[in-house]
Amino acid sequence: MPQTENEPRLIVETGIELRIAEIIEPVLATMDFQLVRVRMLNQNGATLQIMAERLDGSMDVEGCEAVSTAVSPVLDVEDPVDKAYHLEVSSPGIDRPMVRKSDFTRWNGHLVKCETSIMIDNRKRFRGRITEADAEGFTIERDQVAYGEAPRVTLPFSALAEAKLILTDDLIRDALRADKLAKAQAANQNGEEDAE
Repeated sequence: MPQTENEPRLIVETGIELRIAEIIEPVLATMDFQLVRVRMLNQNGATLQIMAERLDGSMDVEGCEAVSTAVSPVLDVEDPVDKAYHLEVSSPGIDRPMVRKSDFTRWNGHLVKCETSIMIDNRKRFRGRITEADAEGFTIERDQVAYGEAPRVTLPFSALAEAKLILTDDLIRDALRADKLAKAQAANQNGEEDAE
């Protein structure tokens, strides 16, 4: 399922990372890309890592280059980082962070590990297969259940602090299938535009 344009992220950065996100998100939107995550890492001195993807969830080397080329001058002008850094633009990867409601619908049936900001069923960390998702939250079938715990738990999006897909053979297969489909649709759209 393609992600909807301008769908807000559930999980956003704080501090300098939030400032960078606010600077680059409008640039990405004009290019039909969406921000997944911004991180400042202490690698190679300092590295600014930007995860982004097209609205259909795909990302390739050309997309990374396009995003890098577009955001570099904006970051140079705004200058939110007070030290030298390396810019790294990447796709979210197969075991991606889950940051939008549509991520939970799109990856329904796959394993996710997540952390909540409040206690739910006496815990904050969960792992399990996504079985349902709606506008308010998502349900997982837990794969690690302690004595007395319910095998299914519904987590409200409002309580979500972090979530990430867990790499499995099924996830790799479905991600490759989704990527192949996105490339085929892009090729068809380009063919239609060329014919006009």
